Amino acid sequence: MSVITAIVPAVRRPGRFDIVVDHAPVARLSIDAIQRLHLTVGLGTDGLEDRIAHESAQLKVFDRAVNMLAFRARSSVELTRALILKGEDPQHVQRAVARLLEQGLLDDAAFARAFTRTKLIGALHSPRRVQQGLARKGVARQVSDAAIATVVAEESVDQQALVEQVARKKLRTLATLEPMVRRRRLYAFLARRGFDGQEIRRAMAAVGAALEGDVESEEELR
Repeated sequence: MSVITAIVPAVRRPGRFDIVVDHAPVARLSIDAIQRLHLTVGLGTDGLEDRIAHESAQLKVFDRAVNMLAFRARSSVELTRALILKGEDPQHVQRAVARLLEQGLLDDAAFARAFTRTKLIGALHSPRRVQQGLARKGVARQVSDAAIATVVAEESVDQQALVEQVARKKLRTLATLEPMVRRRRLYAFLARRGFDGQEIRRAMAAVGAALEGDVESEEELR
């Protein structure tokens, strides 16, 4: 009969323990799993092998998920997709994501607000473009709408002022082009940023001198 000959702390993995059976490591578990399975040194493992393997596999996925979140924030759907694409068992992935949500380590609303602030304030994307980005990351529409509304209110974002700011910034890179080409390129760029036609036309009217002139006006683009 196989017997647990040691339970030792895992090297450089606080809170994790290697289960040694017949002097060979067979699994890595958390203290909760060890207590749940009533594992002790000297205990025979007959009948426990599958449960130990299941707990170990589930913990591995959970730890991998935590490491991925430490590297970059993600939505729950995005994290689920990434883990499955890496070959992890879908059932273990679902359990890991559920645990992270329960522990507050995974929060779609907080993720959506942070993403919105980065894209709206930092990258000068339109709210519509931000919403599309959140949708691609699997954030529910209700959650993304709430996040965008919160950031817009907290940062006092004026969408028309935003599109004009983007237009002035882009025009600096178009100064050497003919006016007609400059206008066409600017319109297309603003449309890709998610601004609608009315917003774009107003912005182009606001920067009209720089847009139509042959030479870039520094005063116009400030």
